[in-house]
Amino acid sequence: MLGDHGSLPADRALLSQPPKTGLSCKMVLQAVGKVLRKSKAKPNGKKPPAEEKKVYLEPEHAQSRIAECEFKELVALPREIDLNEWLASNTTTFFHHVNLQYSTISEFCTGEACQTMAVCNTQYYWYDERGKKVKCTAPQYVDFVMSSVQKLVTDEDVFPTKYGREFPSSFEALVKKICKYLFHVLAHIYSSHFRETLALELHGHLNTLYVHFILFAREFNLLDPKETAVMDDLTEVLCAGGARGGGGGGAGPGAQNHVKER
Repeated sequence: MLGDHGSLPADRALLSQPPKTGLSCKMVLQAVGKVLRKSKAKPNGKKPPAEEKKVYLEPEHAQSRIAECEFKELVALPREIDLNEWLASNTTTFFHHVNLQYSTISEFCTGEACQTMAVCNTQYYWYDERGKKVKCTAPQYVDFVMSSVQKLVTDEDVFPTKYGREFPSSFEALVKKICKYLFHVLAHIYSSHFRETLALELHGHLNTLYVHFILFAREFNLLDPKETAVMDDLTEVLCAGGARGGGGGGAGPGAQNHVKER
């Protein structure tokens, strides 16, 4: 955030005027320093970035759900159900729900408002098919995510729906990749658009989706704890009650004092 520049003309005026008779250089420098100290800005004209309040952590919002159920039981693999079938069914469902949740705030997530795909202090880049890192706005990143996931879940060679078709050997790795991208979208909604979600009274839907998604990913080790660390504070608040026996949410603090790139 830019600092208060109200004192800058005084700085320039002071520096542009020739020293009066009897004023030493030391006295002039002291006067300049006094003016700068009156401004809360740094000498470069910028204030230190203030940490935004995380509204989604406030108890009255974090407790909101659209349904009360034992998610730990809900995500467990049912008897006589093939693991890949279970992963495919749930991954496809999560994709559609995350896509729907994002669509509710998409008009606020613009190239101007979200110039980078940022989550708290972490900035994400898209990597194209050649592995080239692409810097893009948040709506562009989400569009890349949804388009690529849509292509995967509708590919019969990857997500087979016909009897007798086998899942590819790389299926679990692809599911993990999809979950990573869906997590980025959910985290961005919380980090940048929770106030809009709150105004639409859809925070209960978002919280329920997040808890279900995170506990499912934990159950089958689909997300790297380092990947989700950026939202560890939220995960701890939301999943504390529904994650009995589900293990921890990743070691180490989620927020650092510097911007990270992924």
